Amino acid sequence: MTTPYQLTYQLYYWPNLQGRGEFVRLALEEAGVAYEDVARQKKGMPALQGSLDFDEVDHPAFAPPVLRAGELLIGQTANILLFLGARHGLAPRAEAGRLWANQLQLTIADIVNEAHDTHHPLSTNLYYEDQQKAANVRAQDFVAERIPKFLGYFEQVLANNRGRGAYAVGSRLSYVDLSLFQLMAGLRYAFPNAMARQEHGWPRLVALHDAVAARPRIAAYLASKRRIPFNEDGIFRRYPELDG
Repeated sequence: MTTPYQLTYQLYYWPNLQGRGEFVRLALEEAGVAYEDVARQKKGMPALQGSLDFDEVDHPAFAPPVLRAGELLIGQTANILLFLGARHGLAPRAEAGRLWANQLQLTIADIVNEAHDTHHPLSTNLYYEDQQKAANVRAQDFVAERIPKFLGYFEQVLANNRGRGAYAVGSRLSYVDLSLFQLMAGLRYAFPNAMARQEHGWPRLVALHDAVAARPRIAAYLASKRRIPFNEDGIFRRYPELDG
């Protein structure tokens, strides 16, 4: 019998952004499973909007990303990765390990939210230029205090897993490692000067980033047109004045 995860997945996310959808794309690419990036296809935006509409689906998400797997419609990045990890060998089999992976993914979501708020500290409904003074203050704190606190934590997670491989959870690659790669890539894009000064303090994270980038399926994805470039409409944005 065909199970949902043997079907072609449908990913609903904004067509020109990496954003939170990129964490899901990386897992799908590493798993080597078929998926459609729906909103990037012709007439895909109405389908994306439908995944958020109470009139069209029973359990609409508040916002993308959303993943359709057969009859399942799953929202929230960490929730989607919890689902994919269990079905495609990207998470531990034991319950304790799966919960630990989910906990780490939720912590990654916290720093991703804070990275977004460096350029939109007052309101998502205002342009960056309308809140640049507040953004300068927020970004200075993020660079000086929050990046070291979060990445120092993840560095220790990797250190504590020594002897079980160079991974965050268990003895093999998980979706957490893919997400840490994306986090490092995004921070390097948005804050190249700050990261260049600081990342010598996180050698395991740097090594993990490089190891993930070199994995055959991920390397092929990064070199393909499926990988949307970082840009100033996404979560990680490069504004030189914020890169203290």
